[in-house]
Amino acid sequence: MAATYEPRSMIVTTNIEFSRWGTMLGDDKLANATVDRIVHHGHLIEFGGQSRRFDEALMMGNSEE
Repeated sequence: MAATYEPRSMIVTTNIEFSRWGTMLGDDKLANATVDRIVHHGHLIEFGGQSRRFDEALMMGNSEE
């Protein structure tokens, strides 16, 4: 992350909420600093509409035959 801060873009994809990043990164202060940078400099992109992943999910009754 340090190498990408400022000179280039970084994409973060996760399903872990910010409150649990301390566990993931191993340090709450590091997690807070990371979230602070993302919120300050970041852009949130949300995609609407149908999800192919959801539509084809096996647990939704779809089966591969």
